[in-house]
Amino acid sequence: MLWIILTAAAAPLQVARNALQRGLVGDAGPWGATLVRFLFGLPFSLAIFAVVAFATPEAVPHLSWRFAIAVVAGAIAQVSATAALMMAMRHSGFAVATFMQQSSLPLGAILGYVAFGDQMSGVQWMGLAAATAGLLILSWPKADAVAGVLSGSLFGLASGLAFAVALNGYRQAGMALEPSHPIYSATASLCVAQALQSAVLSAILAVTRPQALRSVAASWRQSLGAGLCGTAASACWFSALALAPAGQVRAVGVIEGPIAAAAGRRLFKERLSLRQIVGGIATGVGVVMTALG
Repeated sequence: MLWIILTAAAAPLQVARNALQRGLVGDAGPWGATLVRFLFGLPFSLAIFAVVAFATPEAVPHLSWRFAIAVVAGAIAQVSATAALMMAMRHSGFAVATFMQQSSLPLGAILGYVAFGDQMSGVQWMGLAAATAGLLILSWPKADAVAGVLSGSLFGLASGLAFAVALNGYRQAGMALEPSHPIYSATASLCVAQALQSAVLSAILAVTRPQALRSVAASWRQSLGAGLCGTAASACWFSALALAPAGQVRAVGVIEGPIAAAAGRRLFKERLSLRQIVGGIATGVGVVMTALG
């Protein structure tokens, strides 16, 4: 059950990264802040991989076309998912975009089952359905947020599908590289993915928005914290995906939501509605069923 521990550890680290990254947008813009996530996380990824490689000298990476295709697909899908989510928010607001992006939970499980034969028990499928229902209740947009819902929903659905591809791509990359040492293969895949994402985003910004690159470079001290938390979270995610199907990992990973809600209540005195409480309970039940089923 190591994958459950790793997924549970990734959630608060990801919340911390989002909190640190939130203040870095500024002149860099959303794409500059996205670059921070990968670029400043890469040195920490390399350091983590060096430690893991030293601890597992018997691990032998099996470079193959399967690994290359899987890790490139995962890296591109992750960036594409972020772009689609941003477009969804622009067209129909945060609520609708978040609501549709939650489709990554069932889509990730279905894609893993259909394309790669990932197996889950009946209880786990029911838990995944409960977690999905809970997320839909939590993120269902208010009546005044439905303007432009069609275009925003399509972008949100595209984001969920891209995240589902990314989850399964990273899982397949880890399994292809070194199936006998999942932590080694996961951290190695993380280094390759972040290097690719950093190079591609840097090249795009250099051509389209050089000012964003200068802003990213100027904020390197603040960015290191976000990079560290992001890399630690990603290392846990990748390792969990090397050990369990994407649907299970994604389902347990939704504990990030209650953690973020608790942080919001603590920091900003936000109160939970009855709908949010019901959605949170359903999500929690689904997580337990998926993890222990």
